[in-house]
Amino acid sequence: MSTSFGGTGFGKGPGTFGLGDLGAGVWEALDQMRTAFEPRTSSPRMKSGDVRAAVLTLLAEKPMHGYQIIQEIDERSGGSWKPSAGSVYPTLQLLADEGLITAEEAGGRKTYSLTEAGRIDADAAAQSSAPWESTPRESSRKTALPKAGVELAQAAAQVARTGTPEQVHQAVEIIDDARRRLYALLAQG
Repeated sequence: MSTSFGGTGFGKGPGTFGLGDLGAGVWEALDQMRTAFEPRTSSPRMKSGDVRAAVLTLLAEKPMHGYQIIQEIDERSGGSWKPSAGSVYPTLQLLADEGLITAEEAGGRKTYSLTEAGRIDADAAAQSSAPWESTPRESSRKTALPKAGVELAQAAAQVARTGTPEQVHQAVEIIDDARRRLYALLAQG
């Protein structure tokens, strides 16, 4: 049984769908939105020396575990550089092999801290700017809009699944207004 909203796209007959189909349509739109932003903006490829310098710089501030290091670099670069675990953990192992850091296991997690030799290397690395300061913040600007769009689509899907017919109708009006305002923004200049 199909519930009609009296508007285009709802009701009975070809090209229309009922409330039960609405959630699937929103998820399809979400998938289309994701592909509209592809190819995804990728983080700049950093040299292994940059990962090393970043790790030393952060550990000079306080002991951290690997995940904290990854999150801290991501945050300090404004989201434009998030090194992978595949680059951070081997760097940590290399620094440990060189005697620049030590690892202490607590609660199933290794926390890394600098040795005296590591402090000397960290001080030398501090003479230049931190690696995350040299990453272009342009990519964080480029990722903010797709993220906002995906979050909007998720909210629309939630309204489609659990909202009343009137709430769904109001949500469509809100999204239509947002679309018009975005195009108007582009028309300004």
